[in-house]
Amino acid sequence: MSFSRPIKLKGQALGGGKEPLVCMPLVGCDEETIFREMALVRSRVPDLIEWRVDFFVGIGDVQRVVTLVQRIRALAGGIPLIFTRRSIREGGTPIALDEDQVFAVYAAVCRSGCVDLFDYELSSEPRHFAQAVALAEQTGVPLIASYHNFQETPSAQDIVAKLVAMERAGADIAKVAVMPKSLRDVLTLLEATQDGMQAISLPIISMSMGGYGSLSRLFGWAFGSSVTFVVGENSSAPGQVPIEDLKVVVDILHRSLRDK
Repeated sequence: MSFSRPIKLKGQALGGGKEPLVCMPLVGCDEETIFREMALVRSRVPDLIEWRVDFFVGIGDVQRVVTLVQRIRALAGGIPLIFTRRSIREGGTPIALDEDQVFAVYAAVCRSGCVDLFDYELSSEPRHFAQAVALAEQTGVPLIASYHNFQETPSAQDIVAKLVAMERAGADIAKVAVMPKSLRDVLTLLEATQDGMQAISLPIISMSMGGYGSLSRLFGWAFGSSVTFVVGENSSAPGQVPIEDLKVVVDILHRSLRDK
């Protein structure tokens, strides 16, 4: 698979390179827990690490966040790091910050030079999303525009429309995560991913969540999703699978697809 605008990350490409890139989350509530998670992550050697800062109790202290991201960067070595605050409306942990305060955290972290990508939700107010686009341009840290629906799986047409909106809004990568109520919903997500590859020039990250959705995490890359998320010490979303299981399935599918 190839995209017109793959993202280069420390010697590997997101979109058009190795597929899928495997991402492991950090969801610890404090420094001690996160350092323990990092020990596990380093032993598993994923392609990407995502720090879900909405789980972190110190999110309101910008300097504390920057100091911790510097430590995470040092511990991660050459593994690229995604910085993410997930909002309550899209499945995140409640935090006592307004969006301007949240954005100040994003700005400080991106300007620290310690992260390789940052995730910001398309559902944010337009002025905030425009600030995220500007931040990506100013710092050179690519922006993942994301959409999460924990209630249902929209139609394939509606999912593709979200992907198109992300590209038009100025994102560098488009991400969608939806909740299936049946296996047919998983097929809808996979269809939308394939259609999205024709509709936009950005790398796409897509997944169904929950039990049914674990199927998309195992082979969604064959339909165009560039990244899949696995469980770390704890999961950051329902349906994530252990990295060891994922690697077995991906290896089998890669061999089978080469032989077709």
